[in-house]
Amino acid sequence: MSTIAVTPIHRAVRFYEAPIGKKAVMAVTGLVLFGYVIAHLLGNLQIYGSPDMINNYAAMLHNPKLAGALWAARLVLILCVVLHIIAAIQLWVQNRAARPTSYYKKADVPTSYAARTMRWGGLIIAAFVVFHILHLTVGAIPGLPAHEVGANEPDARANVIQGFQNPAVSGFYILAIVLLCMHLYHGVWSLFQSLGLSHPRYTPGLKRGAAIIAILLAIGYISIPVSVMTGLLH
Repeated sequence: MSTIAVTPIHRAVRFYEAPIGKKAVMAVTGLVLFGYVIAHLLGNLQIYGSPDMINNYAAMLHNPKLAGALWAARLVLILCVVLHIIAAIQLWVQNRAARPTSYYKKADVPTSYAARTMRWGGLIIAAFVVFHILHLTVGAIPGLPAHEVGANEPDARANVIQGFQNPAVSGFYILAIVLLCMHLYHGVWSLFQSLGLSHPRYTPGLKRGAAIIAILLAIGYISIPVSVMTGLLH
C-alpha cells in the first residue's frame, strides 16, 4: 500500500484551507499594514514642523539610491494588501456557506458596526489609496498637480495644502480615515483572537486599547486637512 508524503507545502495549503489559516494570514498581513499606517502618520505629521521638514522627508523617499529598498518595501505592502483582501473574501464566503441563514445574536454595538463595515469600508479605503497616490505621488488628478522644488524633490507641503484646500478632497480623506480607523479598531483586537491569544479576562482590555489606538490615529490623520481648512496650515 503506497503512502503520499505530506510536504511542508501540503501542510501550509491544508492549514490555509481551514478558517484559522485564513484568519492567521489576515492577522499577520494586517499587523504589517498596521505598522505602515503608524509610520505613514509619523511622516505626515512632519508638516507641522519647519517648511522644509516634510519636503526633506519626501525627497528622501524619492532618492534614487534608496529606490531598491523602497520598492522592496512597496512590494511587501502590496503583497500584504492582496493577501489580506483575498483571505477576507474567502473567509466570508466560507463562513456564509457554513451558515447560510443568519441568526440573532446580541453583541457589542460599536464592535458589530465596525465588523459590518470591514467589507464595504475596505473598498472605500482601497479607492482612497489609489486616489491618494495619483494625487500626491503621480500628480495625475486634474486641478491638483504635484509640484516639485527640484528633480526628484516633490514640494510635499505645497501639494498637501493645495489638495486639502479643496473641500471634496478633504471630505473624502476624512471619510476614508474614519473607515480605516474603524477597520483598525476591529482588526487590532480580533488579531489576538485569530492568533489564539484571546481570553475572556483580557478581551475587554484589548478592545479598549484598540479603540484608543484607532482614535489617536484618526486624530493625527484628520488633524491635517482640518488644519488646512481652518488656515492653521498655509
